[in-house]
Amino acid sequence: MTQYTIGVDISKAHLDVHRLPDGCARQFENNRTGFAGLIKWIGKLDIDRIVYEPTGIYHRSFEDALARAGLPLAKVNPLQARRFAEARGTRAKTDKVDAAVLAHMGIALEPGICTPPSKKMRDLKELQVARQALIKDRTAAKNRSKSLRVPLLMKQSNLRLRQIIQSLKAIEGAMLALINDDHKTARAFEILCSIPGISKITAVTLLVEMPELGTLEQKAIASLAGLAPFSRESGKWKGKRFIGGGRKFLRDALYMPALVACTYNPDMKVVYQRLKDAGKPSKVAITAVMRKLIILANTLVKNDRMWAEIRT
Repeated sequence: MTQYTIGVDISKAHLDVHRLPDGCARQFENNRTGFAGLIKWIGKLDIDRIVYEPTGIYHRSFEDALARAGLPLAKVNPLQARRFAEARGTRAKTDKVDAAVLAHMGIALEPGICTPPSKKMRDLKELQVARQALIKDRTAAKNRSKSLRVPLLMKQSNLRLRQIIQSLKAIEGAMLALINDDHKTARAFEILCSIPGISKITAVTLLVEMPELGTLEQKAIASLAGLAPFSRESGKWKGKRFIGGGRKFLRDALYMPALVACTYNPDMKVVYQRLKDAGKPSKVAITAVMRKLIILANTLVKNDRMWAEIRT
């Protein structure tokens, strides 16, 4: 049987679909009726993968509907898709063209099949985004309060800061409640919190930003976090290695825990000091500790073991 690869460009109103190898193209509405029509159009064809880009809130219902239908979904990075289009010499950018590019990308690169996140994980992610926005608001409010001299403005600023703090506590409480509501997630959270340097909020961030935690190998988990250095060599020339790509928000969340771990986590303290003694800059040593932390977290969750237990 012929295997088909389908590219789907998702917009607010429509789904532009391109199927290979026959090149058939269709457009469906981005709603339940459209999803049903797309599933009917696919029928009993042997589908290798359906390739699409994440588009905020617009891809979620599409993702859920096709996952329930048992179809193989492959969600790809929009930047990677754009680079693939440029490599093919495709300069035009329309919904139909993008759907075709995604289909060709599916055949050429064979992106991995993904499982859509559960509603609980989506709720946690939404709460995480809201929390991050409140933290920025708190920082901005504190900075503004330093320059205020009018009593009324000072009073309003203090009131705003109290409101932000209350909102943060409520959001963090809701996140912890969602985590404790599921035995598997609660256990992973408990394991992460056992690692010196990782606070409850950092543990929540790890679970939200990296749901694959505990399922991947060491190199894969470091690469996914953007903490795996890549080589830069050509002939006899050897450049410095750099990290890049991956999930920036996850790296940002690991920075402060890595600083704490350099002092209070015996294993990480040894790693940090060894690199400093070898002449490495502090930033390089801290990045290495960040990589060790995410690998350690992955290993402990994978083996269902607390940090104290693995050291004995």
